[in-house]
Amino acid sequence: MNTLDHKYTLSGKTAAGIADSIERGIREGALRPGEVLPPMRALAASLSVSPATVAAAYRTVKLRGLVSAEGRRGTRIGWHPPLPARARSPIPSGLRNLADGNPDPALLPRLQGPRSVRSPLYGGATNLPELTRLAASQLKADGIPSGHIAVLGGALDAIERVLQSHLRPGDRVAVEDPGYTGVLDLAAALGLVAEPVALDDFGPLPDSLARALKAGARAVIVTPRAQNPMGAAFDEKRASQLRGLLDRHDDVLVIEDDHGGAISGVPAYTLCHEKKTRFAVVRSVSKALGPDLRLAILSGDALTVARVEGRQALGAGWVSHVLQQLVVSAWSGPKLKQQLRNAAEAYGQRRAALLAALRRHGLPAHGRSGLNVWVPVPEEAATLAALAQAGWAVRAGEPYRLKTPPALRLTISTLAPGDAQKVADDLAVALRPRRRTPTA
Repeated sequence: MNTLDHKYTLSGKTAAGIADSIERGIREGALRPGEVLPPMRALAASLSVSPATVAAAYRTVKLRGLVSAEGRRGTRIGWHPPLPARARSPIPSGLRNLADGNPDPALLPRLQGPRSVRSPLYGGATNLPELTRLAASQLKADGIPSGHIAVLGGALDAIERVLQSHLRPGDRVAVEDPGYTGVLDLAAALGLVAEPVALDDFGPLPDSLARALKAGARAVIVTPRAQNPMGAAFDEKRASQLRGLLDRHDDVLVIEDDHGGAISGVPAYTLCHEKKTRFAVVRSVSKALGPDLRLAILSGDALTVARVEGRQALGAGWVSHVLQQLVVSAWSGPKLKQQLRNAAEAYGQRRAALLAALRRHGLPAHGRSGLNVWVPVPEEAATLAALAQAGWAVRAGEPYRLKTPPALRLTISTLAPGDAQKVADDLAVALRPRRRTPTA
């Protein structure tokens, strides 16, 4: 973990002033993601203010999602604070990119838009009937309730609106650990308290979820398949266990983030049903049709969908009908189902090749579905550097982790099966214990 770069000095004599100093440092790039802020008493002494003033400042920036407080690990800068985005460090020239999480462009269908789209006027219907009919048909085929549907600007837009429709700052929300950075950072930005839920290859562990519920979680966010970063996916048994547990807590909001959809490589299982009081199933088209299609389908109970659409109407209003029609055209195409099957099969082969190569070295890894493989390692930074020297760019696990031990995330979307063994060989070398040079 990084420590505070003392080239940037925190300042202020009031809680608001200190909080502004922290925000300015983040905005200007002087305080970087993962850096630890000074202990409250140490900062109070250096600024000649009371520890209570610093504590109030830290609470302010925590509620804004700029930092996270992690007990003995200290208060550190969030990985994606809600400020004007700084560009990610580019992949160095010459490295194979196994880091960015994108789908393979060669496996995305070629989108054919309509020759003309009638633009809706203010006060008109916001969602294309053809889109909601197609979405309802897909959801029904997977056993997911489809009586109330909204169209949102992507998965995180939908999840944010659902959370805001029921929760308030300070509420607890159960999240996967490891989990998607977008969800973890969004929860922090909304002032929610994350309750980590441990995973295995089949999703959240029932006992761990039960502990989060006992701790007071008012909502649960789960990924039924293609879980990012671990690749976990429900099977029928795990889905049944979790469904039974959550049905005994019917006041808890359940959010399913099915961002992978048809290219996940495994069947869909859901924890939601018509009798559930509060639920939302989110399906994005980004992984299957292309990340630039900022569109997701939200299915939920009547109250949740009504609140989401009501708040959407006060802001963006609706998702562009041009985008909606592009999705309708893609979903209606005679070749799309086969294209998605081909993509799911290709991703499955690439995952299997890397997992098998890692097993040959005795390296544990996870990747039951989706685009990523999660590899536990003793130490992230040194392993990242060694892999970079070998020609591979991968993602550190730290932004995805709350209590989970160190690991790396490798995106397999463009990794040819023939290259999997080279990745595994280089990782095995990177993890090999270094021999100490004898001293004279």
